[in-house]
Amino acid sequence: MSEPTEITAPSTEAAPEDQAPEPVEPSVRHRALIVLGLVALGVIIVDQLTKHWVVSTILPRIQAGEGPLEFFGGFLKLTYTENTGAAFSIGTGYTWIFSIFAVIVAVVILRSSRRLGSRWWAVALGGLLGGLLGNLIDRLTREPGPGRGYVVDWIAFPHFAVFNIADSAIVCSAILMVALSVFGVEFSGKRSG
Repeated sequence: MSEPTEITAPSTEAAPEDQAPEPVEPSVRHRALIVLGLVALGVIIVDQLTKHWVVSTILPRIQAGEGPLEFFGGFLKLTYTENTGAAFSIGTGYTWIFSIFAVIVAVVILRSSRRLGSRWWAVALGGLLGGLLGNLIDRLTREPGPGRGYVVDWIAFPHFAVFNIADSAIVCSAILMVALSVFGVEFSGKRSG
């Protein structure tokens, strides 16, 4: 016969890694939110102003047959393209999906920002939010209609996709987020490890 096994109730104590994150001091969170907002607003403004400039200056030049503006022996071209897809024109024709996705990600960023304490994470999230909203503005306001409009792309390098300021902000923000994670900078502003 086997000996009886003692059955114990599961522990109600949470493991250290399962504990809720420490709350961020309100003044620190407030400063981080200001940084996030200013970065996002800055990206949106620069993105929309440059797109307006491209539509009013570069597009007529291309329509007249003059071609894009070229710099550094053609290494950099300022051109005009209408992108109905995502990055690298993936998903062309499914703009409405990217519009919904942008709204969802923006909501997640705003909800997550309540726990924000790191200025560097605020810069990264602000750049991501600004980039998403910059392209979302195009999708909501350009032809063929709200949620289905094209995005104006205008920066071209050889053998690379044409992109815009919003796209650049999204990519740079993603790189910064990876770097922050690798170097152990937590969302709250504390260093892990």
